[in-house]
Amino acid sequence: MDLVRTTVAVPTWAHLDTLRLGKWGEYFAKMAFVRAGLDVYSPEVDDRAIDALIRIPNDPPRYLEVQVKTIRAAKSGYIFMRKRHFAIRPDSFLALVHLAEGAEADLYLIPSLAWRTPNPPFADRDYEGKKSEPEYGLTISPAALQTLQPYLFSNVVRELIAGTWPSQP
Repeated sequence: MDLVRTTVAVPTWAHLDTLRLGKWGEYFAKMAFVRAGLDVYSPEVDDRAIDALIRIPNDPPRYLEVQVKTIRAAKSGYIFMRKRHFAIRPDSFLALVHLAEGAEADLYLIPSLAWRTPNPPFADRDYEGKKSEPEYGLTISPAALQTLQPYLFSNVVRELIAGTWPSQP
């Protein structure tokens, strides 16, 4: 395949393996913050599940910790963040990149505060007495995506820049 001459008229994601899909989602989310006029910093070591630090140029500046998760829309799914790496506080966010074949990516910016008192599609699982680590989760389905509409990136980033966030959860 000649990559120089190939043009992609319709977005396709099926050919990407899990690692490439995740990396693509991270870059997509970071570029959305840059496009919004914010500063983006990438940790050199990924041992705390922080994919980006975002600087909001208020006076004084504010900083956000962002964990990015990418999921394909082909079927319902579940994503999770280990509790030891995803604190419930106003400056901690999940950037969810949702990819559907033939469509541009959708980006949601979900505050960790949404898991303070989770209702579906949000989940809080402790797995007491089991091997799995405690986690915060999110079930992805067509109905769940409707619930997540208030968290579309364009809505939340506007409030963050204006300094009116957090005003929800």
